Amino acid sequence: MKLRQWWHGLRSENDSRMPLTLKNYVLMIVGFVIIVVGFALMAGGGNHTAEEFDYSIFSWRRISLAPMVVIAGFVFEIYAILKRFPVGEGNKDGK
Repeated sequence: MKLRQWWHGLRSENDSRMPLTLKNYVLMIVGFVIIVVGFALMAGGGNHTAEEFDYSIFSWRRISLAPMVVIAGFVFEIYAILKRFPVGEGNKDGK
């Protein structure tokens, strides 16, 4: 409930003059965190030597999951940029 109150109270006096509001920037930060998590899922791979090959680079997490998370992060970034919030939006009905 506190998160909802914080979200509805998130405003700046420059929101009416700027193309992106403060809420857009918060959503963009969330999208950036999703992208970083996706790249962190791709990281690793164990010891690489010339004598032996490490097959852990072909794991499902690195080949399938991580790219899907990164793409989802970029899609969320596009949503965060294109989303328009009403200028007068705030605490409605005292909530």
